[in-house]
Amino acid sequence: MTAQTVVSQMEKKHALFGLFFAFHNRLQAAGDSFYEEITCKQFFLLACMNLYPDEAPTANELAGIMGCSRQNVKEILSSLERKGFIRILKDEKDRRKQRIYLTEKMLQVAGRYHEKETVFLEQLYEGVREEEVAQVYRILSHMENNLKKIQGGTE
Repeated sequence: MTAQTVVSQMEKKHALFGLFFAFHNRLQAAGDSFYEEITCKQFFLLACMNLYPDEAPTANELAGIMGCSRQNVKEILSSLERKGFIRILKDEKDRRKQRIYLTEKMLQVAGRYHEKETVFLEQLYEGVREEEVAQVYRILSHMENNLKKIQGGTE
């Protein structure tokens, strides 16, 4: 019996729950093989940094966006810093905070992958209509808010 056959016989909410994990694993494997210099998680953190155009983010801010612990983010940041892709500097206004900055080396790497990333996303969403993407986004955002409530968040 194939995995697809087993999943097709499951109650849809249970099947979807399992699909989230399988999708995550496949997406991470594809991402890890996509980049030579960084992992998929490192790429996600770097992409999240682009959400802060006015001021470089802190590890806490990135952890909140990424949905993981500050400790996990600190490990990713340490690796990126060792590779020379980011700099971690004390905030000039609040010395207790550390801000994360992209280096020129990282900007060069990002430039090399831009076209390849576009092709990857086109392949990933092939055959999926824009309204379907929007609907999945709404559903997953709602589920993410539910998870925050389960975890005692404020959403």
